[in-house]
Amino acid sequence: MKLIIYSFVLCFCFTGLLLSTAPADPVDSTSISFTKLEPEPYHRRVEQLVTQLLLRNHYKHIQINDSLSSQMLDQYIKILDYNRCYFLTSDIALFEKYRYQLDDSLRSGNVNPAYAIFNIFQQRFLERMNYIFNCLNQKFDFTVDEYLEFDRSEGSWLKTKTQLDSVWCKRLKNEALNLKLTGKEQRDISETLQKRYRNFQKRINQRQSEDIFQLYMNSFALLFDPHTNYMSPKLSEDFKIQMSHSLEGIGALLRTDNDYTQVVRIIPGGPADKSGLLQANDRITSVGQGEDGEMVDVIGWRLDDVVQLIRGPKSTTVRLQIIPADAALEDPSVNIHIVRDKVKLEDRAAKSDTLEIMDEGRLFKIGVIDIPDFYFDFDAMRKGDKNYKCTTRDVTRLLGELQSAGVDGIIIDLRQNGGGFLNEAIDLTGLFIKDGPVVQVRRSNGKLNIERDLDSNVYYDGPLAVLVDRLSASASEIFAAAIQDYGRGIIIGNQTFGKGTVQNVVKLKRFFPESKSKKGQVKLTIAKFYRVNGGSTQHKGVLPDIELPSRFTGMEIGESINKTALLWDEIKPVSFNKCNFNFNDNIQTLYARHKARIDKNRKFQYLIEDIEKLEKDREEKFLSLQEEKRKKKRDEAEAKKTAREKEKDDEDESKLSIKNKDLIVMESAHILSDMILLSQ
Repeated sequence: MKLIIYSFVLCFCFTGLLLSTAPADPVDSTSISFTKLEPEPYHRRVEQLVTQLLLRNHYKHIQINDSLSSQMLDQYIKILDYNRCYFLTSDIALFEKYRYQLDDSLRSGNVNPAYAIFNIFQQRFLERMNYIFNCLNQKFDFTVDEYLEFDRSEGSWLKTKTQLDSVWCKRLKNEALNLKLTGKEQRDISETLQKRYRNFQKRINQRQSEDIFQLYMNSFALLFDPHTNYMSPKLSEDFKIQMSHSLEGIGALLRTDNDYTQVVRIIPGGPADKSGLLQANDRITSVGQGEDGEMVDVIGWRLDDVVQLIRGPKSTTVRLQIIPADAALEDPSVNIHIVRDKVKLEDRAAKSDTLEIMDEGRLFKIGVIDIPDFYFDFDAMRKGDKNYKCTTRDVTRLLGELQSAGVDGIIIDLRQNGGGFLNEAIDLTGLFIKDGPVVQVRRSNGKLNIERDLDSNVYYDGPLAVLVDRLSASASEIFAAAIQDYGRGIIIGNQTFGKGTVQNVVKLKRFFPESKSKKGQVKLTIAKFYRVNGGSTQHKGVLPDIELPSRFTGMEIGESINKTALLWDEIKPVSFNKCNFNFNDNIQTLYARHKARIDKNRKFQYLIEDIEKLEKDREEKFLSLQEEKRKKKRDEAEAKKTAREKEKDDEDESKLSIKNKDLIVMESAHILSDMILLSQ
């Protein structure tokens, strides 16, 4: 088994310590003071080095010119003030002198513009703090019918501090109303918000020169693609821990999104995954230790500080207050408990189960293999352990067990599988096809590699379905695309993530042999994946043959939401022998049967109803600040939830033998059984 060097590719960019765009507003600047930050002497050389590395090695060959300089300035301002609630129009006008200078600065190593802009931001931030603390001494009137424009990222820059005061007053009022609706009294509300903004102020004051340099260099790196970034020495260490899955915590990749700590991905087999309580795109607002420790408000915190709170010794409990990804703006937050533990390889391993369903009077036994990760125990193999674990070995064994159990068909469940070792995706594909090409990999220099399955054995040749969703990425997409292109099985679920690029990490220390201190690292995109039919998995992902309703519909998930993501394209297809499964002729019939089933299924109708509501909520630009209106919407949502929980669906429950009674898996089994019937 060959081990491909560019194999382990996470599907999400670990964004790191982006500066919080937390609330703040102007007042008399003479009443505040701050320490101006300046670049370190070595930043000049690092900037030049990072620039050279990206220009020479990144897959996307871009020119450093005035156009790039203009984009870089906009990106840096956006990182600092995403919601346009700190800077004034006069500040933006002042920054215009840099618009066509940053390209020259990159070449010369001049990072002074980054610090000049940040120091003005720091002044505006502290002005906002003064206003906020004055405002929090007042009692808000929640009977007034007014609205908050919660997303100002595309709005106009404001001209005066008075205009900013108005924006921030409404923002604070909204935060106070959220706390009131959770049952907090006025005193508790005031204390919570005072503490929250003291933390904001403290964290800005703790910013160091390296933090600003990282932000500035990432405003450059992000112009190449969202998976390219510069990591400071400290962030490099955090990234190493995340990649090793060895930390004791909850097993989740996190990032900063505006003021919030957001869940990027749940690590398969980790405590959060086992609990089922935390999902991708959930936002963490508070963290508490043990069963009764104080809940610490973490809105606006630095990512590394939040991570330190969540980490802890094995077997201890951490409490999280979260805003679920599919929650409406007015929905209440949710409190969850997770017991910390290490993420073990055996917990991430593929597992199987069976379920039985009736279709047209016939009983079908369907096998389900859940693959949460494309894993490979490289350390065990290197030590000579002949029984080292890897995805393909485990799935081979599970296929044998399911066939011995007499299953009529098999579902490979890749939902929320963010990728892993590329060679495992290739070898796994080989279990279902005779042999042949699986994926094409084109590097930045144009060199094309065709990765093949060389094993002519077929370990399962029966009816096959692959279940994917919006979080299926990278290696998952390569496997699903190959199965689809070969016509070996039917793809069910949702459009996948669209992560069709390969990254490499370059440690900068090697360029500074004379220095004992660390200099961070650069992660950059060096190659792109292409299907055997010539189309890329980048940006577009894999489109299912039968699409199912999904709670991810309408959420900002996937490669295509990133404006700088590499686009879909295609190259020459490679020759391969398609399988003789002619289910494509029956796709319309399969979909019609699926649609007729879910139209009669109350649980699916609830899911579709929730999706439609979520999409409608996301179109809203303004949020009511009137307590009566907000409470009414919350009460209606709670009443609907309670009514649903009281209903029983004995028919569905009795049919399911699979442990988690998964609605999506159940419908996928029906589609697969329909496919079997139609093929006969």
